Amino acid sequence: MHNYNVVERGTKLQEAEKAIILIHGRGAPPDDILSLADFFETENTYVVAPEANQYVWYPLSFLAPRAQNQPWLDSALENINRLISEIEKYIPTEKIFVMGFSQGACLTAEVTSRNARKFAGTGIFTGGLIGDKPDPNNYSGNFDGTPVYLSNGDNDPHIPLQRTEETHKILEGLGAEVTKEIFPGRPHTIMMEEINKAKTLFNL
Repeated sequence: MHNYNVVERGTKLQEAEKAIILIHGRGAPPDDILSLADFFETENTYVVAPEANQYVWYPLSFLAPRAQNQPWLDSALENINRLISEIEKYIPTEKIFVMGFSQGACLTAEVTSRNARKFAGTGIFTGGLIGDKPDPNNYSGNFDGTPVYLSNGDNDPHIPLQRTEETHKILEGLGAEVTKEIFPGRPHTIMMEEINKAKTLFNL
């Protein structure tokens, strides 16, 4: 189970006009994903990264049946939902960006889709919805045109292309404006091309 720990930078939450939540991948500390803020952060922005215990959000592959990743998965989702709720006390959801890489990208997709609403934007950098087979009935709400950037390599060792396609379909069914990009031969990382595309989509 996860403690509730976050690492912050940028403008203080109480004074910010928008917020960026960055969710780290397996084995990477929050400071690692926070480096993305160097590209996305603008004036009057609160930037925050939640921290998983031992830097792992859930123990098995995101393709495992959900029950096999419990109770860590639910604890991770609870932490991120708590963080969103804390930010919403000062900043409306439509000015909150949620982004993540790999395991963090899977959580980005999952937490925003379980209660879809208008976000400023979501960045799913090499990730997808969680579970052995995504069930559209597990997701609800309306993204109301939220711009979503969904990326993957054409042969990623952790995120199969089929899951990217399944995620794309469900997100669009919830009203998201999804931009999907698949990169031939790309290693398991985030490239500047992805960052620049997301910046354009999110007007950052």
